[in-house]
Amino acid sequence: MKDTLVLYPALGKGHLNSMIELGKFILTHNPSLSISILILSPPNTTVQPEQEIRKLTTTFGCESFPSITFHHIPTISFPVTLPPYILPLEVCDRSNHHVNHILQTISKTSNLKGVILDFMNFSTNQITSTLDIPTYFFYTSGASTLAICLQFPIIHQNTTKSLKEFDMHPHIPGLPQIPIADMPEPVKDREGKSYKGFLDMATSMKESDGIIINTFDALEARALKALKAGFCLPEGTTPPLFCIGPMISLPSKGEDEKGSLCLSWLDSQPSQSVVFLCFGSMGRFSKAQLNEIAIGLEKSDHRFLWVVRSDVDIEDQSLDQLLPEGFLERTKEKGIVVRNWAPQGAILHHDSVGGFVTHCGWNSVLEAV
Repeated sequence: MKDTLVLYPALGKGHLNSMIELGKFILTHNPSLSISILILSPPNTTVQPEQEIRKLTTTFGCESFPSITFHHIPTISFPVTLPPYILPLEVCDRSNHHVNHILQTISKTSNLKGVILDFMNFSTNQITSTLDIPTYFFYTSGASTLAICLQFPIIHQNTTKSLKEFDMHPHIPGLPQIPIADMPEPVKDREGKSYKGFLDMATSMKESDGIIINTFDALEARALKALKAGFCLPEGTTPPLFCIGPMISLPSKGEDEKGSLCLSWLDSQPSQSVVFLCFGSMGRFSKAQLNEIAIGLEKSDHRFLWVVRSDVDIEDQSLDQLLPEGFLERTKEKGIVVRNWAPQGAILHHDSVGGFVTHCGWNSVLEAV
């Protein structure tokens, strides 16, 4: 039977992109392996698995990696009233029975060497532990936030109130002082729904067989030194850390064709003259927020390429309806606005782009660097 690794990305395009690139990276160094990637879909949606897999295969150049296969996890249905940062955790938790079945099926036809979980899919660690499968976590953000995550249970033990009630700077080894206001929202409220989830996430990673980080020493030397020295887990042993960055999705032919409008427009702009605005796959804005961004762009008088994602409840409105009256007409010589998606990697590689306004998702940071 063939040796197989299962990779399980969290819900969200950025997490899926990173995990596919990790699979390709692993096969480049271990071509005898087989890689199975499990795919989650947003709840309450209709998915055409075969069509989606063909799209992924083309977009990420997986034709050159026939050892990579994709498995769609059946879509689940439940009333969605959760904030964006909670939704992936809930979808994973509710899908674990499907993952259990898939892992047992794969084990019957191949030698399952291990599972690599996205750090947001930590609840699946209960299944892999029960099945006695070596489990690694892929931390798709940087070493600095990993240091915060691993330190979080210690902060929890040393406090009795929510962090939001303190006026202090928690000490995180390897990081400069961080005001409470700048800490991740889910860790500030001890009574919040996501608080326990983040505690469980840190515990699961601490007990894993290793943590894979998409970073490198030149970018985060201080945080990595603290992690490797065990300063973030003074009461336990830090699992092995594997720094594999910078690992990013290179612009593919499929992406360039789909983004031809953006790229052809950039070709006509002067070098380093365009500000690119893109806020990730979950960066949705209300109409009022979109109007404020539009007003700022127009007043700046700079060239711009703006990827607009609106709140779900106004997604059926056109750009003319979402943006200030006459904005598109007044700025057509200076900028271009596209809906929902643009080939970010190819755009950031383009000579005409001189600035990047981003939500600071880790993939975006690495692509910009």
